[in-house]
Amino acid sequence: MNFPEELKYTTDHEWIRIEGNVGTVGVTEHAQSELGDVVYIDYNGATAVNQGDAFGTIEAVKTVAELYSPVSGTIIETNDTINDAPESVNNDPYGAGWLMKIELSDPAQLDALMDAAAYRALVGH
Repeated sequence: MNFPEELKYTTDHEWIRIEGNVGTVGVTEHAQSELGDVVYIDYNGATAVNQGDAFGTIEAVKTVAELYSPVSGTIIETNDTINDAPESVNNDPYGAGWLMKIELSDPAQLDALMDAAAYRALVGH
């Protein structure tokens, strides 16, 4: 299982990659393996979120799960091509399977997230 070191992780199995003041968010490899084959992502239309707020749902063969924002900020982009190729969440969760980009309103919130070692310990790897 892959746990990229440059990412931060949530206990809800989302990841965030920071570039400047923008974070790219997705679900972890662990999460997609637990969900099974992803078939649809439903964004709830929010344009701004607080840390921990739901920004949509992920539908898989096994279940439907909420997606939670790892940080507060303004949603500046969603991966609208994901529903044409939802398998990218399974095949490339840290690349083509990203879900949204968010402009951080409080970068200090990143300190509350887990690093790769802590997330590995959480999921037992």
